[in-house]
Amino acid sequence: MGEQQHVKFPQEVIDEYAALGVDLQALFSAGHLGTRMGVQILEASADRVVGTMPVEGNTQPYGLLHGGASAVLAETLGSIGSMLHGGTSKIAVGVDLNCTHHRGARSGLVTGVATPLHRGRSTATYEIVITDEDGRRVCSARLTCMLRDVNRSDAERFSDRDGGTVHP
Repeated sequence: MGEQQHVKFPQEVIDEYAALGVDLQALFSAGHLGTRMGVQILEASADRVVGTMPVEGNTQPYGLLHGGASAVLAETLGSIGSMLHGGTSKIAVGVDLNCTHHRGARSGLVTGVATPLHRGRSTATYEIVITDEDGRRVCSARLTCMLRDVNRSDAERFSDRDGGTVHP
């Protein structure tokens, strides 16, 4: 948990961010909260973001996966997709998150897959489906992010970090 892993990015995305001196592995990570929760990003593009999270350590008092943990996974994946859609000139900021919890999970990993419902100039909306290890739907979520222009302080934050990770 918390270790850096290799995320599969499209080559054109790697090239675009590398030209700006931005570390994609840090920028498109799960962030500090996601790291504490064991979120791992496996694949990332504007068309599809895939990540996993362990149930263990992310449960509520009944021993079931906490709904807030599902929300963290959903918002992380949808934010990464929105940020990739917006490109290097935009910052994705979540403005609406809706989660419907269908069933409990008591162990193993859950997997989230974020796919776009809408990708515009100023907003992006992603559907995130979270399933258990048997492929059963645990949660359906929808995230809408506002896409705002990068300003000078954002650019400095992304390219001149002190070793911390930046979450979109």
